[in-house]
Amino acid sequence: MHPSLLQDSVRGCPKEIPHNEKLLSLKYESLDYDNSENQLFLEEERRMSFLGFKCLEISRWVICGLIGFLTGLIACCIDIAVENLAGVKYYVVKQNIEKFTEVGGLSISLILWAVLNSAFVMLGAVIVAFFEPGAAGSGIPQIKCYLNGVKIPRVVRLKTLVVKVCGVICSVAGGLAVGKEGPMIHSGAVVAAGVSQGRSTSLKKDFKIFEYFRRDTEKRDFVSAGAAAGVSAAFGAPVGGVLFSLEEGASFWNQMLTWRIFFASMISTFTLNFFLSIYNNKPGDLSSPGLINFGRFESDVSVCLLLSSPKPCGLLGALFNILNYWLTIFRIRYVHRPCLQVMEAMLVAAVTATVSFAMIYFSNDCQPLGPDQSEDYPLQLFCADGEYNSMATAFFNTPERSVRSLFHNPPGRLFYNPLTLSLFTLTYFFLACWTYGLTVSAGVFIPSLLIGAHRTLARLVSIMFVCRSLSQVWAVPGKYAFNGSCRGIVRMTLSLTVIMVEATGNVTYGLPIMLVLLTAKIVGDYFVEGLYDIHIKLQSVPFLHLEAPATSHWLTAREVMGAPVTCFNRIEKVGTIVDVLSNTSTNHNLGKICGLILRSQLIVLLKHKVRELARSRLTQRKLQLKDFRDAYPRFPPIQSIHVSQDERECMMDLTEFMNPTPYTVPQETSLPRVFKLFRALGLRHLVVVDSENRVVGLVTRKDLARYHLGKHGLEEMQLAQT
Repeated sequence: MHPSLLQDSVRGCPKEIPHNEKLLSLKYESLDYDNSENQLFLEEERRMSFLGFKCLEISRWVICGLIGFLTGLIACCIDIAVENLAGVKYYVVKQNIEKFTEVGGLSISLILWAVLNSAFVMLGAVIVAFFEPGAAGSGIPQIKCYLNGVKIPRVVRLKTLVVKVCGVICSVAGGLAVGKEGPMIHSGAVVAAGVSQGRSTSLKKDFKIFEYFRRDTEKRDFVSAGAAAGVSAAFGAPVGGVLFSLEEGASFWNQMLTWRIFFASMISTFTLNFFLSIYNNKPGDLSSPGLINFGRFESDVSVCLLLSSPKPCGLLGALFNILNYWLTIFRIRYVHRPCLQVMEAMLVAAVTATVSFAMIYFSNDCQPLGPDQSEDYPLQLFCADGEYNSMATAFFNTPERSVRSLFHNPPGRLFYNPLTLSLFTLTYFFLACWTYGLTVSAGVFIPSLLIGAHRTLARLVSIMFVCRSLSQVWAVPGKYAFNGSCRGIVRMTLSLTVIMVEATGNVTYGLPIMLVLLTAKIVGDYFVEGLYDIHIKLQSVPFLHLEAPATSHWLTAREVMGAPVTCFNRIEKVGTIVDVLSNTSTNHNLGKICGLILRSQLIVLLKHKVRELARSRLTQRKLQLKDFRDAYPRFPPIQSIHVSQDERECMMDLTEFMNPTPYTVPQETSLPRVFKLFRALGLRHLVVVDSENRVVGLVTRKDLARYHLGKHGLEEMQLAQT
């Protein structure tokens, strides 16, 4: 009888070995973005009416609206919580500093600041390290992997969302060199994954709605909308959110999806804007479209703005990424226990407070208070009456407020001297580098803006003589700070350009921003990859880039495929299926391909006891696609399914459940062609056949991801259970 393929080839699993960035982990599974066109699927499609299809389309729009609304609401809660907690902390510390400045004993103020920071960060680190490690960091690398087709464990769980929101509030309020904008992308994606399924597997609650969308293909589209809504809520940039999802998932894009994602993004930023206006007692004043609001810039752009030297952007970003790369390797190898991770986070919080206090204490850069006293927490310290310590305004603030003060304070106010700017840039650079990768929920985007903005202002002094002869607007420092804030750390060019333009509300800045970002990317890529790509690589994730390695045309499908392939007959004995799924036996009786069936489908069939008695044609009730959707996405393990000895002798007909038309390639197909087909269609498996259509192997994501272009040409990574 003709065999049908099981989902993956059976290979010997290597023993677990210590982490090595040169390895590719086997623990990650692929998502299946290709519909299985079996008989159940075709029957359901034939039964569905025109009105049914229209109702599904309306449901997609409703879900996207809900995603945008909930994402905006979460962003509003984060913003209010951070501003209030940070405000209370800075007020208490400010009062304490002012008290002990007069009577002596500022060391008590230092201890108070360090203790408050450590307490907030300890709470955020504990819930991440002990309850949900998947909520650590910004979550952007994980969402990039999900959209790429990699199933990252626990990345879109409700528990992850709760810990992510609470963790980022504690991290920012704890004074770490982090931002709250990056985690919003992850939060939006989790919201999308939950809402689109109409149930919560964590709470074991099924609302019996949106059941049709319980599959990887539909879920991926909604997660894209959630990520875009997160970008929109973070930066007030709905178009930038759409382009972010486009950059990360361009292989499956279509026009209707673009409209739905844009709709979710618009709803997100409007929801945040609306509720913040109510919170600020200004209903209808929609002036806060995102968590970070740069404010509007004037439309004049001088030549000096274009001369803000994009090359150092890439160099500084490359240095940041290289240092963080080696630091992350150290953490993976030596700081892997939860208690050690919490202790490291508390240490960083205490050091941040200590360094900030020392920088403020020894700074003699005093600036006059403005007539409106717009500074949030001005510290006089040792300055004269009517003046404040400008270094304190940079450190004694949330990163978002510091960025806004740099961009919009007019000439003559808050125009720091070069020494203050240089010291802040150097200090904050290393603090941000040390902080990113801690076991806390935090983003790196705002710290990178702050580092670049200060560095550019420091350089402004050296180009003044050029600008004086070319323009009369050179003395407005915020423009130079803004253009220099576009760092070369994350290397997202298209979406980041639009995000920055939308955040300023002035398209005139598009060209300078684009030039800086492109140059920074080119220069930075010469030395090291982007920060998110580095962390994906360090986790040994089988990530597929846009194109196959440039020098891989000589490799063929026969050389990269996995073999032999596990096969079943159309009508197979239940005991044989159970043994193969339990890895207690193999079945390599290869022949001509007649279909492909997933492991998860076989488990559902065994769970529902779909079988025929050996001596009877009596069968159980007919299964529908709803039975498979109800089990999605947490299919039970094979060990949880009990099969008696009598049931093992029964036969199971796989014909109506297998996909009779899986994608196949000849064994002589080149690697780039296999790569392009695999990535563009979002496949999980690609069957390799010979000239007579006999199965000779199976190509999976890991088979393609292990080839990359290194310093010595085409290199092959090892597969390991890490």
